[in-house]
Amino acid sequence: MIPLSDLPLVQQIAVWALPVIFAITLHEVAHGWIASKLGDQTAKMLGRLTLNPIKHIDPIGTIVVPIALLVMGGFIFGWAKAVPVTPRNFKNPARDMAWVAIAGPASNLLMAIFWAMILKLGIVLQASSMMMSQGSTDFLIYSGLAGISINLILLVLNLIPIPPLDGSRVLSAFLPSKLAWQYNRLSPYGFFILIGLMLMGLLSPLMSGPYNAFRSAILGLVGL
Repeated sequence: MIPLSDLPLVQQIAVWALPVIFAITLHEVAHGWIASKLGDQTAKMLGRLTLNPIKHIDPIGTIVVPIALLVMGGFIFGWAKAVPVTPRNFKNPARDMAWVAIAGPASNLLMAIFWAMILKLGIVLQASSMMMSQGSTDFLIYSGLAGISINLILLVLNLIPIPPLDGSRVLSAFLPSKLAWQYNRLSPYGFFILIGLMLMGLLSPLMSGPYNAFRSAILGLVGL
């Protein structure tokens, strides 16, 4: 097998499509689902507690950005339309927003484990050689690798405590209310901070340690 990054572009898009779409959309569904369990039904009323990707796709973040990054050879990430959450519907807004925030990365962790199982299945079937064609097992293996990658990137990226990323919502829950308010005022600038870190070459080193630790643990969990 050739490396995933060396596949022709059309094949790379085919391999990455489902892992990217579901990693991004299920991340948002997880936010809304936990919010509904904690008393905020905003996402449910707007029809966002669905696994139908069409309800969550952001044309730029879910399609254009991942494809552009794929073409440029960078690491793949993206975003879906944010699920609306109304904190005043929670009994304890700061604490409950932290639970809502952590639900997104937690969903990516579970999906990374799922795709690791797909990878393991592809390897096992390829070893048996008689049960499936080479192309079918290769597709399972490549999809598994892509699924692990995109979900761990979203997991680690969203845990960075830069507002409005999920990690900042968790950190806010532990800050005094006045300090938390000041801290969250950075939200409009968070995207530009991330772009700045990327352009300075700092984002990848920041993420690589946690990413590799999670990847090793997950592959070990499935026996790879």
